Amino acid sequence: MIIAFSGQKGGVGKSTAAISVAVEWQARGRRVLIVDADPQGTASTWAEVAVEASRQPPAVIAMGATMHRDGQLARVAAPFELVVIDCPPRHDAIQRSALMVADVAILPCGPSAADAWALASSIALIREAEAVRPELRAAVLLTRVQASTALSRGARAVLEAAGLPVLRTALGYRVAYAESLAAGQGPSTYAPGDTARLEVEKACDEIEAFALAREVAPHVA
Repeated sequence: MIIAFSGQKGGVGKSTAAISVAVEWQARGRRVLIVDADPQGTASTWAEVAVEASRQPPAVIAMGATMHRDGQLARVAAPFELVVIDCPPRHDAIQRSALMVADVAILPCGPSAADAWALASSIALIREAEAVRPELRAAVLLTRVQASTALSRGARAVLEAAGLPVLRTALGYRVAYAESLAAGQGPSTYAPGDTARLEVEKACDEIEAFALAREVAPHVA
């Protein structure tokens, strides 16, 4: 299964979400590959930090706007169960390439109405890809949410009217996300008792269920 964390807007936590779920899936014993498609190289730098700290991160490879071509990502991904693509903002060619190979596109979105409004251009790219690949499934993931605020509820309402499913799971605005990445880890390994890990676990479950076109039972806190 190939999951592309996509979207035109920066600063919404795409890399954080992509790395966090990849680490959780690896912790579950899955063979995971992270494709660092962002020229900023966040995932690649994170993996270097992990190795320097004597940790074993998921495999990371840098790829760009040609990953959809024959002999590119398909060949590299063959030994892995799950491939997580960390797309850059505002690079249409790279995002289009990722959407040509992905089974699922996850669009992280911040909790403000402005974040929700900015999602329109990302949804337009999804619609372009769906015209060529109707099997592509896409959903929005709320990120950087501060508890159950009126702001986050308003953003969810706007997003649900935008035309894409919104995952029930949301990733909170938590220190554990930033600290775990700085340590070359994810919340699953850095802060196993933190709420961030529970959020990531739920996100992984829901993304896999969504990819298989079936519902996932609500989690009980």
